Amino acid sequence: MSALISQIRVSRASVALAGDLDPSPRQGMTTPGGRGRRRAARRGPVPPGYLPSRSRTARDAMQALQLLLRTGLGCHAGAPVATRLWRVASAGLVPCRAMTTYRTEERGQPPSPGYRLFFKNEAGHYISPFHDIPLKVDSTQNLFNMVVEVPRWTNAKMEIATQEPLNPIKQDIKDGKLRYVANIFPHKGYIWNYGALPQTWEDPHQKDKSTDCCGDDDPIDVCEIGSKVLSCGDVIRVKILGILALIDQGETDWKLIAINVNDPEASKFHDIDDVKKYKPGYLEATFNWFRFYKVPEGKPENQFAFNGEFKNKAFALEVVKSAHECWKALLMKKCDGGAINCTNVQVCDSPFHCTPEEARALVQSVPSSTNKESNEEEQVWHFLGKGWEHLKFCHQDFGF
Repeated sequence: MSALISQIRVSRASVALAGDLDPSPRQGMTTPGGRGRRRAARRGPVPPGYLPSRSRTARDAMQALQLLLRTGLGCHAGAPVATRLWRVASAGLVPCRAMTTYRTEERGQPPSPGYRLFFKNEAGHYISPFHDIPLKVDSTQNLFNMVVEVPRWTNAKMEIATQEPLNPIKQDIKDGKLRYVANIFPHKGYIWNYGALPQTWEDPHQKDKSTDCCGDDDPIDVCEIGSKVLSCGDVIRVKILGILALIDQGETDWKLIAINVNDPEASKFHDIDDVKKYKPGYLEATFNWFRFYKVPEGKPENQFAFNGEFKNKAFALEVVKSAHECWKALLMKKCDGGAINCTNVQVCDSPFHCTPEEARALVQSVPSSTNKESNEEEQVWHFLGKGWEHLKFCHQDFGF
């Protein structure tokens, strides 16, 4: 196998940047002849990457190439595996799944300005959740990885630290204070599991054709609508259903609507209309949440493109594709990334690539603060009235 792999020449940049690579015939794979096509038609559809080649050596070589492309073994042995491979068995084609699991490591204690949540891959190497976790899990089914930043019903505004090495999750700070989203009746904190798609970036220098506004300089946001309350730092597989275009202070801030593929009802959801059908009122609540969530801070309500219309899955996938291309340019230093920190462990040809040892040293240099701050904002409820006037109550005001 080592001799075989040594003969396969693959651009490491394409390995790391093409986490959604679809090994299909148009990319140079062997395809069956006329007789083979007729036999294939009788058998029915076959999965991507299947080689009906007469040469077992060629087939084995291509399967090794697929494994190399997906696992990133050209970088280091600890690269993540997130793929679907197929093997030929006497009874037919048998799907073989190899899923990646990620671990997290805390530095400091929440809630505090110094708290950081770092990510590790299966090999125990520190990685960036922004740059090193693949965007796609399965290119044939449009399954995506989502990094959970904020669990449902919580208030702390946790986010990927895009300007820090290895991009740990931290709590946002404004004017020297930890940020929390307000409880606006009848909602408690975030009304979904909230997070981001890795390997995406909304370029602040590139004007979106559909909104006529530039990006917000962050990974694209995701609202996961499944039934389970997830944890900060979870990496889950999601199906994208649609998208909402929030315009925040003149910037495009896309909000994807998605569902965890492991949710008991995930099989019912395929597009945005299914959310309207099976979770009536959820999209309306989502629109109003984003519309008003800054009002308790004394700011005006947010604006939206398309008059607040939720766009469908096909539209959303194009937005994700564009954000992924922007991220590729960012990692290869082909655009102005500003203060974005692009340090990564697995995008091997990126000028920002570092070794696992260097990544470990970066994490160890982060102080582990034990100072926790009390928070009263999570106990406050806001009731909005006409003209944005609102009443503010604490739990104790109700005798809770």
